[in-house]
Amino acid sequence: MLTCNRILLLVTLLSSGQYALAQSRYAPTSVDMEVKQVSEHVYYVEGVPGIATDNEGFISNAGFIVTDDGVVIFDSLGTPSLASKLVQKIKTITRQPIKKVIVSHFHADHIYGLQVFEELGAEIIAPFGAQKYLRSEAAASRLEERQFSLEPWVNEDTHLVLPDTTVEKSTAFTMGGITFTINFMGKAHSDGDLTMLVEPDKVLFSGDIIFEGRIPFVGSADSKKWLDTLTKLETGGLTALVPGHGPASTTPENTISLTRRYLAHLRKVMGTGIEDLTPFDEVYGEADWSEFKDLPAFAEGNRINAYQVYLSMEAELLEQ
Repeated sequence: MLTCNRILLLVTLLSSGQYALAQSRYAPTSVDMEVKQVSEHVYYVEGVPGIATDNEGFISNAGFIVTDDGVVIFDSLGTPSLASKLVQKIKTITRQPIKKVIVSHFHADHIYGLQVFEELGAEIIAPFGAQKYLRSEAAASRLEERQFSLEPWVNEDTHLVLPDTTVEKSTAFTMGGITFTINFMGKAHSDGDLTMLVEPDKVLFSGDIIFEGRIPFVGSADSKKWLDTLTKLETGGLTALVPGHGPASTTPENTISLTRRYLAHLRKVMGTGIEDLTPFDEVYGEADWSEFKDLPAFAEGNRINAYQVYLSMEAELLEQ
């Protein structure tokens, strides 16, 4: 008869073997991935500011929480190679298995690492609407583009991963004596956004509803709903906030302020132009961007962001 210790050893060896097999399938990545500890249980890795294909795709953050009964991941990074490297980093800190992955939203720089955790048997938890996006032409087109622009780290073996569980209202779970609260934020930065609070550590993972140290990516976001969400977001009592991009903050109110000010400025400038029936190029050219022009990703993203907000606010006006 096998003892508990021998069973544990066999499981560990099997898991290591499966991981080694999966690891060999991913192109090695040369990026510097430093694990930063935020609190007793909470760690994260920080991507560099930039556009999607910079730094071998390592532009976003991912976090992990170590409990006595397993590891919880928040977001999976932008390539399987990056996720595989993250798993290696986690293994230097704990032998606990990775049991759950919480997906803040379905943008490429946060989800292409999911297949690594799927292969390890982790439960994938995502916001409501994920299945619709993953089966869409937009998702297929984005993956095809990244298979070209981020090859070999995203390649023909990279696939989209359906979640095991979707969340459409705030909920909580406990693992290893630690309570996690998942907050469903609805349509804000994307068509569905989640945040996660690690209760005993009072650390909030915000996903991309908050950016730190760079301008946000607006894309097709509902900027009005996004701004409303940030205005209502409760951050009192937090010890730290880990945003979707940029360094963790011990002053959450200040961190939220950057994203909120930027969105408010976009909506104010573009809204005034629309009310005056001023063409976009003229509105953009006359706007004062001095508060944000020195931030990373401004040159690459600000005009695109402004144009998206201009179009969406035109649509808002027509709906009134």
